[in-house]
Amino acid sequence: MSLRKVPSDLTPTTTTLDLSYNLLFKLQSSDFRSVSKLKVLILCHNRIQELDIKTFEFNKELNYLDLSYSRLRTVTWYALAGVRHLDLSFNDFDTMPIHEDGTMSHLEILGLTGAKKKKSDFQKIPYLYLNSVFLGSKTLSNYEEGSLPILNMTKIYIVLPMDTNFWVLLLDAIKTSKILEMTNIGGKDQFASYGTKKNLISENSETSILLLNKVNLLWDELLLIFSVWHTSVEYFQIRHVSLGGTIYLDHNSFDYSNTVTRTVKLDHVHFYIPQESVYLLHKMDIENLTISDAQMLHILFPTYPTRFQYLNFANNILTDEIFKKPIHLPHLKTLSFKGNKLETLSLVSYFANNTSLLIDLSQNLLQHENKNCFWPETLITMNLSSNKFADSVFRCLPTSIQTLDLQNNKIQTVPKEIIHLKSLQELNLAFNLLTDLPGCSHFKKLSVLNIEMNLILSPSLEFFRSCQEVKTLNAGINPFLCTCELRDFIQLEKYLKGKMVGWSDSYICENPLNLKGTQLKDVCLPELFCNTVLLIVTILVVILVLGIAMTFCCHHFDLPWYLRMLGQWTQTWLMVRKTTQQRKRKVHFHLFISYSERVSAWVKHELIPNLEKEDGSVFICFHEGNFDPGKTVTENIQNCIEKSHKSIFVLSPHFVQSEWCHYELYFAHHNLFHETSHSVILILLEPTPLYCIPTRYPKLKALMEKKAYLEWPKDRRKCGLFLAHLRAAINVNLLETRAMCEPQTFRELNKESQGSEISLIRTGCL
Repeated sequence: MSLRKVPSDLTPTTTTLDLSYNLLFKLQSSDFRSVSKLKVLILCHNRIQELDIKTFEFNKELNYLDLSYSRLRTVTWYALAGVRHLDLSFNDFDTMPIHEDGTMSHLEILGLTGAKKKKSDFQKIPYLYLNSVFLGSKTLSNYEEGSLPILNMTKIYIVLPMDTNFWVLLLDAIKTSKILEMTNIGGKDQFASYGTKKNLISENSETSILLLNKVNLLWDELLLIFSVWHTSVEYFQIRHVSLGGTIYLDHNSFDYSNTVTRTVKLDHVHFYIPQESVYLLHKMDIENLTISDAQMLHILFPTYPTRFQYLNFANNILTDEIFKKPIHLPHLKTLSFKGNKLETLSLVSYFANNTSLLIDLSQNLLQHENKNCFWPETLITMNLSSNKFADSVFRCLPTSIQTLDLQNNKIQTVPKEIIHLKSLQELNLAFNLLTDLPGCSHFKKLSVLNIEMNLILSPSLEFFRSCQEVKTLNAGINPFLCTCELRDFIQLEKYLKGKMVGWSDSYICENPLNLKGTQLKDVCLPELFCNTVLLIVTILVVILVLGIAMTFCCHHFDLPWYLRMLGQWTQTWLMVRKTTQQRKRKVHFHLFISYSERVSAWVKHELIPNLEKEDGSVFICFHEGNFDPGKTVTENIQNCIEKSHKSIFVLSPHFVQSEWCHYELYFAHHNLFHETSHSVILILLEPTPLYCIPTRYPKLKALMEKKAYLEWPKDRRKCGLFLAHLRAAINVNLLETRAMCEPQTFRELNKESQGSEISLIRTGCL
């Protein structure tokens, strides 16, 4: 933030403060007074020139202080007992600023710098046992031999200025710590002769791990480094190496026997010498050799038995030519040709036969062309990722393989006729062209399977039947088709109990479109929708239940009658709408009488004669005399009720049991009740309980409950009063009605009512 001073608004509870890469010039004690809880303070890459440790007197908990890569020239020390990490490297000190009062007893990591390094400077801190010492200097004008061995430490890391004499520092550091790492090895200002360097060989070396970075040496210089450590260096690594120059040394003069060195590793090597010289490394009696990123075209393997257990030639440009000559590596366990230009898998199998337990052939151009393969029986791990393998690769695999990586190839299916890999436990087929999960019929022990980033739509049931031993599955980032076929796969997550790698963020529906982007765990695919048998059974059960319900309704609620009446009512409504355009109803009869056959005698001998006494011109319509034989019964009923001024219903227990009476009462109930309840006259001839009246006549029940009816008296002396009430209820305007009803010619006469003026009158309405 280009800060020129420490911010004054720091939170008092701050424990870590990073002010690196700013423009701070000077520090004051007031800068950090407010942050008494501060534990970590990073001030590297600033412009601080002077430092007074008393600046941090209020920061008692401070244990990490980094002031590297600044412009410090002087340090004023103060008791800072809690500090464990102190870095003053890459500053402008002339001599190393080392405190000698013993107040930093907890110090573990110390970074120092200084243009001049003297024994007297290091003698100030011999009491400290340091975990790591970092020596980083912008310049190195003088180093006093024997200075570094004074320090008591486990690891020392030295960054030298370029073109600096490194030999004395290197040999001193070898005597000092278990781990030595040096950067910027090179330059021309070296000792004059090989003999002089040979005399510097130390027999009191302590270093077991030697790491050299950014090395720019002559080949002879590097060979000298290789040849001197016979006593303590076990692991030797050189990174970013440039080798060149004229070769003068006699390579045959070096004796690599009886060395304690076990591992030699060369990374990012640039050779400017004949490559045959590199083959001298094979003479070293070591177990592990790595030459990676070296642009090597070829390798000559030793023809005699060696101790090699690990060979790594990754990221070179090796071709199939290296397999042309036989080799003998009886102790080899790991072989890596990662990142080369190998093309034929069968040739690799011949090369590796009886040699290795693990082989890495990833990032090559390998294919298999149906040739015989001869792998060692001890081979248990293979990495064949990032090649050009198709389905045929499964025909060239060792039967003993336990871990197989085939990701990033062109595999579409796992062939059914492949060899049985009975020992295979882990299989990686990610980033291929698979359209289905592989079955485990050939991999009985498979427990870990990775098939992410393929073209799997709906995993088949073969996987679930045969892969019972799979405990961990990674099938994410596939274009899943979220249909019923995917239900078993979704349920698999519950079976594996959380061992579906990437669940559920990586398991997304691609199709159908309405589910695109939905996580599989959120997809609802009901059993009823996906199980055909269950669906058919459910449909049959529903049909059966509906049938039973319909039967019950028909029996208990007279549903067929309702349906017939609904049809008749619809037909009536359509007929009335079509034929009647007038708002007022045209009346052709005075009365319509509805009764059951059981009470017909009472109607004909009691009711009608008494009505005739009032006026002999009353027109009465009833079914025995006024129905038209050319029409249906229901049509006759509808017409009679529609053309009658009032309707009389003779109620009796037999009436409510009569089908045709039901029709008459139904139409009267719906056609006339909505106009006025006075259009219907109820005569209770015989006692009729309310429960006998069908529930479909709620208004009739209501009238009966209110006793809105005329009851025929049992006492004949009261009949006169009954008839008086009936005539009052009828109250027919005979003159008006008579004008509307013009009698026509009779077609037939009822024998019982011949001579009567009220029984058999046929009018224009019929």
